[in-house]
Amino acid sequence: MNTVPLPSARWSLRRWWLVSAAVVITALLGAMASVAWAIADLSSARVHLLDTVGPTVVSTQQLGTSLVDQETGVRGYALSGLDEFLSPYDGGRDRAERIRAGIDPDGLPWLAEDLAELDRAMVGWRVNYAEPVIAAVRAGATPPPLEVGKVEFDEVRAALSSLQSDLDTERSASRAALNTAVSRLAATCVVALGGLLVVVLVGVWLMTRSVVRPLGRLTGQVRLVADGDFAHEVTVRGPREVVSLSADVDTMRRRIVSELDRAQAAGRDLARSNEELEQFAYVASHDLQEPLRKVASFCQLLERRYAEQLDDKARQYIGFAVDGARRMQDLINDLLSFSRVGRHTGKHADHSAKTLADQAVRNLADTIDTTSATVTIADNLPTIHGEAPLLTSVFQNLIGNGLKFRRDTPPEVSVTATRDGDNWLFSVTDNGIGIEPQYTDRVFVIFQRLHAKDSYPGTGIGLAMCRKIITFHGGSIWIDTTHTPGTRVSFTLPAPPEDDQTQPTT
Repeated sequence: MNTVPLPSARWSLRRWWLVSAAVVITALLGAMASVAWAIADLSSARVHLLDTVGPTVVSTQQLGTSLVDQETGVRGYALSGLDEFLSPYDGGRDRAERIRAGIDPDGLPWLAEDLAELDRAMVGWRVNYAEPVIAAVRAGATPPPLEVGKVEFDEVRAALSSLQSDLDTERSASRAALNTAVSRLAATCVVALGGLLVVVLVGVWLMTRSVVRPLGRLTGQVRLVADGDFAHEVTVRGPREVVSLSADVDTMRRRIVSELDRAQAAGRDLARSNEELEQFAYVASHDLQEPLRKVASFCQLLERRYAEQLDDKARQYIGFAVDGARRMQDLINDLLSFSRVGRHTGKHADHSAKTLADQAVRNLADTIDTTSATVTIADNLPTIHGEAPLLTSVFQNLIGNGLKFRRDTPPEVSVTATRDGDNWLFSVTDNGIGIEPQYTDRVFVIFQRLHAKDSYPGTGIGLAMCRKIITFHGGSIWIDTTHTPGTRVSFTLPAPPEDDQTQPTT
């Protein structure tokens, strides 16, 4: 078979998958990096505000309180001369030193300069006013005037105010930076999620356009072929795998078309053969039997007219000729009946198997009387579906064989049936001579006989006819070799569905 070249294919599904996965992973990594950067920026702004600016603001406020306590203590001591007024000064000085030691200028480059200015102002106030006042009071001398202390402490207040003002400015800037980082993080998350959504939507669109739609078109074209349009060529563009699949399907379509052409040609040949067989059957039933009837008739006429002139040998020869002509007629009739099974079909219907078996017994009534036979038909035979004349002939052939192949004792034949899954299993059992196991398949071959025609009459077509009828009705037939003595022929027929059981046709 010639190979049809594949249409130009796009990327393969594997390549589509790898590229799509790479794009999604890249977008995801970019989104993760952007969000991580925004989170780091937010964390840095938060740390700067809460861990650097905030504690420094608190420390400067506490430092200012300790300076005020020192100034108040010195002024009270200068006015009263009482030592208890020096407690706020001493305590404030100790606290100021601890607080000052705890202020870390790292992270605030300008803080070191402001702290140095504040340190110079504090040292100047202590050296120029606080310590001289304490020394003068303790010595009983006149302390420096309060205006000197006020001027010196105003410089301390100015340096502290400048420091606190710069810290307030830094805190405001830090809060603004923190808010900006929060907004940037929110915007980054929104952009990242939006980007991922766009990537996913684009991926879905590309997958739909490049994979789903070609598969849908392939499905539609395959459905057209499956519906009977075998001339429709299956060709789909898309990923390499889809194109390859469409080519394989089209190859299968062309093979089906080729096989269908062969089957149609064989059907036409079979139709011609059936017509020829019909013609042969007509010739066999009319033209071939007419000479046989003439041979038998003229032989009998010859015997009657010249009876006195014929000796016993001549009469015997005439008997042989008449018997041969009659047996040839029987063979032709049986062969015609065999050939008609499955070709001249009648109406299939539901029938009572017992009714059909009883009809077969009535057809064999003369033989049953002659042989003093006993034929038992079970009352529980089921309803079966098929052609009544053909099924009746099965029972008649099998019961007739039981009557024909008998022993010296009167024949006994029984017909029973049991359910076997989806089938009915029928058994026709007799007490006759039986069949050797090695011959159980041979007896179903047309014209095959196990005995001489002088021992048992017949054409050897009965069991072959039964097999053809049972097979035509969807069953099977065999010899049950486990039954001895005698013969048991078993066959199956499909059981009608339980819900479809109807009143048997009688």
